[in-house]
Amino acid sequence: MVTAAAVSLVLTGCGLYKKYEQKTPTPADVFGTSQDIKQATGQQSMAQMSWREFFTDPLLQQLIEQVLANNTDLNSARIAVEQGEASLKAAKLAYLPSLYFAPQGSISSFDNSKAVKAYNLPLQLSWDIDVFGSITNKKRATKAVLLQAQMQQEAVRSNLISVTAQQYFLLQVLDRQLEILLQTDSLWNESLKTEQALWENGKAFSTAVNQMEASNLDVKTQIVDTRRAIRAVENDICLLLGWAPRHIDRQKWGSSVLHHAEASGDEQQRMFDTKYLHLGVPAMMLENRPDIRMANYAMEEAFYNTAAARSAFYPTITLSGTLGWTNNGGGVVTDPGKLLLNAVAQLAQPIFARGQLIANKKIAQLAEKDLQKKYVQTVINAGNQVNEAMADCMAAREKHSYFQRQVEVLHEAYNGTHELMDNGKASYIEVLTAQERLLSAQLSQAMNMYDAAEAVIALYIALGGGSE
Repeated sequence: MVTAAAVSLVLTGCGLYKKYEQKTPTPADVFGTSQDIKQATGQQSMAQMSWREFFTDPLLQQLIEQVLANNTDLNSARIAVEQGEASLKAAKLAYLPSLYFAPQGSISSFDNSKAVKAYNLPLQLSWDIDVFGSITNKKRATKAVLLQAQMQQEAVRSNLISVTAQQYFLLQVLDRQLEILLQTDSLWNESLKTEQALWENGKAFSTAVNQMEASNLDVKTQIVDTRRAIRAVENDICLLLGWAPRHIDRQKWGSSVLHHAEASGDEQQRMFDTKYLHLGVPAMMLENRPDIRMANYAMEEAFYNTAAARSAFYPTITLSGTLGWTNNGGGVVTDPGKLLLNAVAQLAQPIFARGQLIANKKIAQLAEKDLQKKYVQTVINAGNQVNEAMADCMAAREKHSYFQRQVEVLHEAYNGTHELMDNGKASYIEVLTAQERLLSAQLSQAMNMYDAAEAVIALYIALGGGSE
């Protein structure tokens, strides 16, 4: 007992049976040191919300569920997890002995003598004893590979949720832009009719009519382009779903907010107002992001691979034996057969392996060191993504009020200029300018809404969101 305990202590001290612990230091301020970031940081992370809580639109929820059920990339990731589970099961079975049934038979005759028939009906057993941790470390490394496959599945899943949501909101904003263009087309048709009437009465030049008509035709081409863009986005979503091209059902923009339903005020601004965007602390992000967890499991795999490389320097112990029946007893053939029993214990201690064992250990240690550096970089990349997404949210929030006021002012300017033109007090150039600036501001305001939604979605995913 004392000897066994001493051997166990020595092996643990050598790291052969030691379990992995994540000790790689990471930067303290991975989110950045911006004052805005600190003010927006709360105790709970928005990433703790499931995607069904975060995306409140029922049609979007249904779409995401269909994508997660049908997407080919996600199905491939699921298969990789199943393969990892099978490999882990095989690694666990390595602790058990191997048992084979290997019957043999022969017929021999010498110098035309009577043929002699011999047979063996053995059960052969082979059992590797895991004294120095080789099997254990390989099993633990295999489990780490499985965990990486699971995190890869989570990463694919989160990306699909993000892309589906972004495409859905892009459809909504394109619908909104199409609505603006159709309204503008209707208004500009009236302006064109007014200018034609003035020209017919000798109160305007034909150039004014031509300019008005050219601007109106430009709007019509934008309508065609927007409808084509809508079709393209719908086709992209169908590709995610594995469907043939079809119409994608959706609600109007602003029907459902992204999250924090408790917010009040402007329903468009509240979806990206930073006071409702709770980042949480960096440790929370480390627990949620699949790429960081995958990088950690990669370090764990490398740790156990290094331990397995150390185990290769120690002897291997194999127990083997044979039990069965044979009629061939040492060259004498008898009938019927007799019981055969054979047991062997074998110890193999590596002495000289042409430097292969040392090289394998060095390669494993270098791989472990490389993955530690990659883990730190993964954390830094994650913090950068959070910082960028938060900055985009703040920029969209700041521009929102400007766009809103700009549209209001330009709408008033358009109405006033149109009235002046009707009374002969403003030229068609002033009306055209007012019309075009109003349309540009309206389209930009709509796209800023999408930029805001895209930034919030990116922030949610960057924090590790996308859970069940």
